[in-house]
Amino acid sequence: MSSFSDHIQKIRDCRLCAERFAVTKTAHQPRPVVWLSQTARIMVVGQAPGARVHVSGRPFTDASGERLRQWMGVDSKTFYDQNRIAIFPMAFCFPGYDAKGSDLPPPKLCADQWRADTLTLMPQIRLTLLIGGYAQKWHLNTKSMTETVRNWQKYDPAIIPLPHPSWRNTSWLKKNPWFETDLIPHLRKRITELL
Repeated sequence: MSSFSDHIQKIRDCRLCAERFAVTKTAHQPRPVVWLSQTARIMVVGQAPGARVHVSGRPFTDASGERLRQWMGVDSKTFYDQNRIAIFPMAFCFPGYDAKGSDLPPPKLCADQWRADTLTLMPQIRLTLLIGGYAQKWHLNTKSMTETVRNWQKYDPAIIPLPHPSWRNTSWLKKNPWFETDLIPHLRKRITELL
């Protein structure tokens, strides 16, 4: 196993998906967005960077990030402090859009290549936020995002599953008011304890 800094540099240099991305509607090049450390006690596991993050090189620089920070009860300065919060998506690069303009899923190849070794190099993590179905399926082997989030107490205190904070999930939030009345206060309490 390489050192943490060598491992991070290998991820930044990764071009495994270059051909895959070249044939997407966006025809973009890989740009791994790496936001990891060996001191952070909280890890945010999302899906994959979106188009805005691909440009900015900074995770969650979009409306989803604003909603996620609100759920967590942290400001931008705290959220982007890599010594406190690591952000480890299921894929490090923006996967692109399909012909209809929808986000493509995170390529499984990325998780296969990087996930296990990276987690081994970060044993200090005390709380993992699993955002959305892709993260929950990989880490918990679950199928239903709603059922996984509804049963969040089963995974606490090491893991808290969350829906994706995208505006597309606004109707889900309205249909599941327990999320904001029960889970969010607990999430904020755990975040405060660890920060």
